[in-house]
Amino acid sequence: MRMVDIIEKKRDGKELSKEEIRFFVNGYTEGAIPDYQAASFLMAVYFQDMTERERTDLTMAMAESGDTIDLSEIEGIKVDKHSTGGVGDKVTLCLSPMVAACGVPVAKMSGRGLGHTGGTIDKLESIPGFQVELSSDRFIRQVNDIKLAIVSQSGNLAPADKKIYALRDVTGTVPSIPLIASSIMSKKIASGADAIVLDVKVGEGAFMKTVEEAEELAHAMVAIGNRAGRKTIAILSDMSQPLGYAVGNALEVKEAIDVLKGRGPKDVTDLCLTIGSYMVLLGGKAQTIEEARTKLKKALDSGEALEVFKRFVAAQGGDPSFVDDPSLLPQAHYKVEVQAEKSGFVKKIIADEIGLAAMLLGAGRETKDSEIDLSVGIVLNKKVGDYAEKGDSLATVHTNKKNIEEIIEKISSNIILSEEKGEVPSLIKEIIAE
Repeated sequence: MRMVDIIEKKRDGKELSKEEIRFFVNGYTEGAIPDYQAASFLMAVYFQDMTERERTDLTMAMAESGDTIDLSEIEGIKVDKHSTGGVGDKVTLCLSPMVAACGVPVAKMSGRGLGHTGGTIDKLESIPGFQVELSSDRFIRQVNDIKLAIVSQSGNLAPADKKIYALRDVTGTVPSIPLIASSIMSKKIASGADAIVLDVKVGEGAFMKTVEEAEELAHAMVAIGNRAGRKTIAILSDMSQPLGYAVGNALEVKEAIDVLKGRGPKDVTDLCLTIGSYMVLLGGKAQTIEEARTKLKKALDSGEALEVFKRFVAAQGGDPSFVDDPSLLPQAHYKVEVQAEKSGFVKKIIADEIGLAAMLLGAGRETKDSEIDLSVGIVLNKKVGDYAEKGDSLATVHTNKKNIEEIIEKISSNIILSEEKGEVPSLIKEIIAE
């Protein structure tokens, strides 16, 4: 088998065999296939697309290129959740204990963030003493005991994806549905879950800017998951404005605690209840989506989900007293208000620009080697549809930098006021199942 023949076959729009796809994935991962041939192959896929069967074969080859996690010792149906990423997305932090409180085991591997804020692991590290690495035995024991563990992703999980993604990044082949879908799903499948719920973000703060693009990606990932033997459902959710009010690691942890205490932002709470309902349903703890939502709501209202969160934090070495005393979380030295320059309704909040402002404060990484400041970020005081008088605070900036005039201006110019009240975007756009 020769790589040039595989490139030519895909270039001409023909369907590749499972063996040809594995030849490429294994050869490139091991270094036998050079970058220039791999780049040519990726460009052929970009222009010619792949069939559902090809996409699944590519995903499985990537998933099996390194470590695969065996969760068979964990009792029950393991359900994983994945978000395609957005500004202020702290859902995993509050959703996981809600689902665990309903008896569904959540054995989750998460990554660090590259972009406007840290990932779930960075956010958890803002909790004093929290350990993001556990031995496999301790990980399994903890999930069996309290139904919840979240750890840092294995360094050798889907190494083919890491190598292929790095090449896509420099060859103009990132926005390709089969390549995006296989990248996401290879890591989810290698992580060992029995079922997967996908939160596909859509809007200016998301990778997919339109509902049509998000639908295409969601359908692709659901098809891959189901063909690979994992029950998979996708939820399209709004990311035209930041999710919740807080953008920044410790600030988002505090907001997640507010959700678990029943006083969090409505959009975050509603999204947790929607995603969580499908996790509970797929986890076999409810017969209908309505029953699943009722169970989740009860876990939240009774305080049981909050107790699971405290046990989870303590089990991984963290100090759960911050739940009642948020001042124990990292605190920025300065708070600066972003004031409304005129009166009006908030018509639009450009999510990706608010995220970029948070990154400039130090809340996120520009490169993999960037240091994150866990204490900094932005807390919105108004959301789309709210009214602001001239001089009202639109947002509070938590910063350790003194000279942030340009960042303040960036935030101010991306919270757009209007004399007329605009339409508040719907949070849940669509549910996509098999």
